[in-house]
Amino acid sequence: MQSTGRVATMAGTKSAVRWKIFFLMLCLISINYIDRASLSVAMPLISKEFDLTPAMEGLILSGFFWTYAVMQIPGGMLADKYKPRVVIALATVFWGIFQAAAALCTNATSLLLTRFGLGAAEAPIYPAGGKLNAIWMTTYERGRGATLLDGGAPLGAALGAIIITWLITMLGSWRLAFVVAGVGTVLAGYVAWRYIRNTPREHPGVNDDEANYIEEAQANEHRAEPANLSGRSMDFFKYRSVWCMALGWMCFNTVFYGLLTWMPNYLHKVHGFDIKQMGGASFIIFFCGFIGELFGGWVGDKWKAAGGSPNKVMRTLFGIAAVIATASIFSVAYVKSDVVTVVLLSSTLFFLRWCGLYWCIPSILGTRHKVGFLGGVMNLGGNIGGISVPLIVGVIVQTTGSYFLALMFFAAAGVGLLICSTLIDYERKLPV
Repeated sequence: MQSTGRVATMAGTKSAVRWKIFFLMLCLISINYIDRASLSVAMPLISKEFDLTPAMEGLILSGFFWTYAVMQIPGGMLADKYKPRVVIALATVFWGIFQAAAALCTNATSLLLTRFGLGAAEAPIYPAGGKLNAIWMTTYERGRGATLLDGGAPLGAALGAIIITWLITMLGSWRLAFVVAGVGTVLAGYVAWRYIRNTPREHPGVNDDEANYIEEAQANEHRAEPANLSGRSMDFFKYRSVWCMALGWMCFNTVFYGLLTWMPNYLHKVHGFDIKQMGGASFIIFFCGFIGELFGGWVGDKWKAAGGSPNKVMRTLFGIAAVIATASIFSVAYVKSDVVTVVLLSSTLFFLRWCGLYWCIPSILGTRHKVGFLGGVMNLGGNIGGISVPLIVGVIVQTTGSYFLALMFFAAAGVGLLICSTLIDYERKLPV
């Protein structure tokens, strides 16, 4: 790898290790969501085996988010203190272990405990990824870095539906499918440790051109930081942008996690999809989200590079995303056609996932030593939505016998996303 770096330097071209690292992060987050989605895909089988009510299904689906949310800020602080490499690698290994352990469960209680472990282990991955974005990417690359990082969510959800469905069908057991997924995740953690580094100069594949390019861009950014920093992380909560960042991400995740956890059951119970049809429809819907996320990141970076102000770029893209996603999910409640339902859900995810650009916000608002903390704050807000939405939808469905009010709840969250995204100042780095 070192000889490759020297050849690239002699040729006068930058190496591209930063993009390879974020492609690896895309893969890790995809695996993250394959493991999360596995329970939703297998829930009809698990529910029948364990004789679960809709409310208990909602409790188990939400259990992951309890520990995941609680560990967000500690996970971000760990990334700030111990650097991203070790945090990402260890998190990946441990969540693989808990994913495989779910195969040993014999009742709802034991399954819920494995979901607690999975949530705690996965918690640091996003804040640490946001820290990597601040370290490795320049200002005009962070939109693509953020959406590569976060694009693993819809891609993993899409692939999870196909892969877990295929494993269950091939192996004849949801338990064996969970073991295979868990072992694969542990191996991915080893790959992450081998390839990721905390700074460009530490990586043997980075040549001088790439290292100088990143360091020059970051030096310019660091010179623009406020001179008098308080150093107290809690001071972030004095600023409207931080609250709107957390609340906006909560509204976003209310819609996304609502679809991630309940859409397979919705398609099964309302539209009569069997497990194979659910897998195919889920792949289409979430893969549209993946394409939309990459498109949003590309547009954001290109528009900024062409001279668009951060406020204009971000508010416009988030505004378009929120309005179209809200209109699409609202319309789902009123259509009967299976095909139109899948098209509308695909539209919802395509535009909603533009908001993966939210993962630029911690590095926009935070100074170099606080990006992990801000990423944890943002994802804590997001996962309050993750905790509440499976429970809320479960209660709604059990009480009303219908998904109509659940879809209206998602539409209301879309309106909240629009308001919060508009109120963030994307041009001011906070003096903390």
